[in-house]
Amino acid sequence: MAENFHDKIDSIYPSLSKGHKRIADFIKTNYEKASFMTAANLGKAVGVSESTVVRFASHIGFDGYPELQQYLQEMVKSHLTSVQRMDVAASRFEGDDFIDKAFAADIEMIKATRDGISREAFAKSVEAINRAEKIYILGVRSSASLASFAAFYFRFLYRDVVLVDTSAASEMFEQMFRIGSNDVCIAVSFPRYSNQTVKALSFARKRGAAIISITDGEMSPIAQYATHLLVAKSSMVSFVDSLVAPLSLINALIAASAREKREDVYNDFKELEKIWDEYHVYSTGGEGNE
Repeated sequence: MAENFHDKIDSIYPSLSKGHKRIADFIKTNYEKASFMTAANLGKAVGVSESTVVRFASHIGFDGYPELQQYLQEMVKSHLTSVQRMDVAASRFEGDDFIDKAFAADIEMIKATRDGISREAFAKSVEAINRAEKIYILGVRSSASLASFAAFYFRFLYRDVVLVDTSAASEMFEQMFRIGSNDVCIAVSFPRYSNQTVKALSFARKRGAAIISITDGEMSPIAQYATHLLVAKSSMVSFVDSLVAPLSLINALIAASAREKREDVYNDFKELEKIWDEYHVYSTGGEGNE
């Protein structure tokens, strides 16, 4: 992705104005830092006006500076090492009130996800889940926690839910080798993207399964395998990615799927409550409970 962007800039560089060349030079050599700078800050850094930065974005083919910035951020998130991520985050979260800035970033990601997600893709994802014979849920490394959360609750709704163990590539394919056209695979992947997830989805698509890809954009390597693409925004905080927005999306997906089979879910939970009460699964908050 970075190479494609650099090639694009190189191809039009001779035709750029002096100010635009300064912007292009800065972005090419500092795209990690530039990706999180406002148009005003970028202009200040290279000695041009904010309006010049905005015109530069349009001149190189973007609808505006926000689209260029989003492109750069997606490029950055898939390439940065953990050390580089810490450097970028340090410039974003300057000051003493770190918690305020971290929470504000999460809120912004949730809002962006809510406003940008395809309602059609979401509805079709719910339909695919509810008609599937078997549901496979896949997430590697940091995304594994999201996959585990989804599997925990989907098991209350459906009889056949498989949380794919991704600790070894061979075991992953052994668990998925029966996947077929009547099944659905819910895959979660965020930067830095895992090659294991990509390989698993390539296999699942060859077997004809419906694939619901939950990721951070169309440039994600798992987006190309999606039958239904659900985009949730993520934000870098130090060397980790905030996955608050993807978790909210998964919450919505579980709730919407449950609504479609409300009566069955109601009856199942009514029975489960009896079992939980009989075996003291949950604490009632009083003393003396075993």
